Amino acid sequence: MPELPEVETVRRGLEPVMTGARIVSVEQRRPDLRFPFPQNFPARLAGRRVEAVGRRAKYLMVDLEGDDVLVMHLGMSGSFRIGGDLPGLFHHDRSKDPTHDHVTFKLSNGAEITYNDPRRFGFMLLEPRAGLAAHKFFRDIGVEPLGNALDGALLARLFAGKAAPLKAALLDQRLIAGLGNIYVCESLHRAGLSPRRAAGTLARKDGSPTPRANLLAGIIREVLNEAVAAGGSSLRDHRQADGSLGYFQHTFRVYDREGEPCPREGCGGLVARVVQSGRSTFYCGACQR
Repeated sequence: MPELPEVETVRRGLEPVMTGARIVSVEQRRPDLRFPFPQNFPARLAGRRVEAVGRRAKYLMVDLEGDDVLVMHLGMSGSFRIGGDLPGLFHHDRSKDPTHDHVTFKLSNGAEITYNDPRRFGFMLLEPRAGLAAHKFFRDIGVEPLGNALDGALLARLFAGKAAPLKAALLDQRLIAGLGNIYVCESLHRAGLSPRRAAGTLARKDGSPTPRANLLAGIIREVLNEAVAAGGSSLRDHRQADGSLGYFQHTFRVYDREGEPCPREGCGGLVARVVQSGRSTFYCGACQR
């Protein structure tokens, strides 16, 4: 499933094309994806101006004229195409099977944006902005990890008293929004912290952050920003909005590198894989404590 950097990369690809344009028409080729499309979906979008293209956690948020928001989720394999596929770094041919092209937005600037989703696990909603904060998909989402809101003090406050493994706490979307398996593994390795460490150890008894909490917060932001700049990580189905592949996966230190030497200089350990809460965790037991 695309993680936050991949969704942010797609947002940045769609933003300059969609913002300020009107949706001339929408071609909807099936009644549902993961969920049914909103009733009268094409008619409710036609003629409306796109005010902004944003993101909340792993959701794309298209603000429309009239205070409605088009909420879109990529699911496991969803992607957007602007016009046709454009070549880019690490480009591969992608499926052009029309049975996987489920929605096409035709814009007043001449652009056509097509949503393709072979597994059909993505979805689209049309909701009033005033009610989004209370919507079941958004009411329990935690803080955004990009930007200065995520700092050591916040991690200490969120994790104080928690005996859960640090990796599990970082993946809890009720605490921090949008962090996924890949980037948590990478961040913990850079910070030298074990994914099995109790999350509560990042807070002192008085609730203040430990040096490890301050370090980890900065590294999470660093890793996510590097991944966004690199276009995300192209594992399985992820594509950027121009059809090209992201390339952050070429700089992975531990993710999916079981048995390889730890890249930390002077460590000498090997990358191991363990399963936590049904998901693979990659880390070095020699230098991550």
